[in-house]
Amino acid sequence: MLDSLRGFAKSWPGKIMGAFLLVGVAGFGINNVITDLGTNTVARVGDAEINSRTFLRAYQRQINQVAQQLGSVPTAEQAVNLGIPSMVLQDLAQDAALDQMASTFGLGVSEDKLSEMLRADPSFQGTLGTFDPNAFTQVLRQSGLTEAEYFQDQGDAARRQQLILSLFGDTTLPETASKLINRYVGDQRTIDFFVLGDTNIETPATPSEEELAAYLEENQVEFRTVETRTVQMLRLSPADLAATKTIAADAIAAEYERTKDGLTKPERRTIEQVVLNDEQVAAFEAGQAAGTPFETLLADNGLSATGLGTLAESEINDGNLARAAYGVSEGGFAIIDGVTGKRAVHVSAIEPGGVPSLDEVSEQIAQGLARTQARNEIADVQDQVEELRAAFRPLTEIADRFGLDLYQADVTASGTELNILPDLASEDAGRISQAIFKAEEGQLTAAIPLAGSGNLYFDLTAIEPARDQTLDEVRDAVAAAVTAQRTNDALLAARADAVAKLDAGTPLADVAASYNVFPQLSSPFTRFGAADGSVDSVVAAAAFAGGAEHHGSALNQSGEHIVFQVVAATPAEGPLDPGAQASLENEARIGIYGDFVTAIRDDAGLRINQQALQQTLALTSGL
Repeated sequence: MLDSLRGFAKSWPGKIMGAFLLVGVAGFGINNVITDLGTNTVARVGDAEINSRTFLRAYQRQINQVAQQLGSVPTAEQAVNLGIPSMVLQDLAQDAALDQMASTFGLGVSEDKLSEMLRADPSFQGTLGTFDPNAFTQVLRQSGLTEAEYFQDQGDAARRQQLILSLFGDTTLPETASKLINRYVGDQRTIDFFVLGDTNIETPATPSEEELAAYLEENQVEFRTVETRTVQMLRLSPADLAATKTIAADAIAAEYERTKDGLTKPERRTIEQVVLNDEQVAAFEAGQAAGTPFETLLADNGLSATGLGTLAESEINDGNLARAAYGVSEGGFAIIDGVTGKRAVHVSAIEPGGVPSLDEVSEQIAQGLARTQARNEIADVQDQVEELRAAFRPLTEIADRFGLDLYQADVTASGTELNILPDLASEDAGRISQAIFKAEEGQLTAAIPLAGSGNLYFDLTAIEPARDQTLDEVRDAVAAAVTAQRTNDALLAARADAVAKLDAGTPLADVAASYNVFPQLSSPFTRFGAADGSVDSVVAAAAFAGGAEHHGSALNQSGEHIVFQVVAATPAEGPLDPGAQASLENEARIGIYGDFVTAIRDDAGLRINQQALQQTLALTSGL
């Protein structure tokens, strides 16, 4: 039976069926909308129904995957815009169609196989790496599955796997395709080439005033200012207000006495390590047993240790290293395994932990007291600032009154100039820039709420509109642009002239000599360039654009004008790399599989209960 399935997949009818992939995907879920299914049935594929519970479970799994990629859970509207409901229905419909086909062919899975799959699933394994019934129950509860549903899903998945492996498991890349790909990837060429630069052409004439004026008029858009708005800004946040506070020494000392029982500092150790070979391991082990100092063992073996710093145990990412360093006394060392072999870990000094002194934490305590005062006062200060703003008092006066910093900037629409505000959140910069460019000069502006319970106040003091710049303002820039354009035009003409000489049969060495340059011989390279970077992908593509005696020119990625002549074309030898062969065969299987399951799904017929689908999606807003 499985042989017959393989035969079907490789036959012309099977391939023709796969050709309908794009048509099936394009028409999915649009025209087959129905309303006559049960209220709990989201869709039907052939004789199989997809109920709301199944859809909801699959939908939530997909939402969780997308959330991990985006860093946040998409809203229901965002999920629809991303096509998640359609994607979930497509997957469920394909599975249902394959399940029906597997049943038609009588495929099944034994209880022993299901038991084996259960024990092998790492999600259900405990700390000893064996099946843990409690973990099994917990995972099912989190997934919203009953045991019967879990085993049903696993059985269906196993039957689908049997079907797919029987059809496509032995799909291989055709030998001709393998050879063509190998030739495309592995063929090499070698070129003689030379580089044309500014020194190989006549220096362009200095542009006249008339030429500069004409160029500016033709390219005025490139010499136009952008609108700039001058603003004064005052930010009021707990952190800004805390920075204005001066905490008395006696208040710091009192807070220290009140909280010192809860203050701790971790023990820190100065750690160094050295990698050892087998002979050195034996010497260090013997020295350790004899009580030989670590420094002596280093000197005797001609070694130097690498310092890792003075670290708390929680600051060491390597658990093996942390246990070793915090398992020896001061001056001691331990020999442990490393990535490249054994290594000796030495602790040269220990800073004991415990309760820190007042001097050690006075700054930290002062900052904490200042933040506390600021949090208690922020609402009152904000009210006072709003009252002063309503009375049209200038920001300079408000800043002086509360000891806050005043910032001034010439802001463009991009808002990059707002970086003068320390620690400004990226999401705030855009909103501030928009508010500045909506404001009108001389009018009172509203406070802009900031992330972290703060406000930003600004006064728009001047507007410099966008305008065309005069020649006097941009004379040097225009002259440089004209000269650069003339230089580039001359180099392009020289390139074309050089290629014309090669077309006429002039040897490349003679062509190079006519421009006072020497030709160079490249190392062999592929279509993607040389491994040493001497020939980049642009020049390589140009060299491969013709036959074994091809010549031409190209502008490489560094902006150099290259003229070349192919002097050797070496075809790839041997078979395609095994890893690449396996990857391409897997891609072929995926492509055939996608075509096949889409055709099977479309043949079974997908009908969607739009009303039930919308009701089910409405429930997800509360998940």
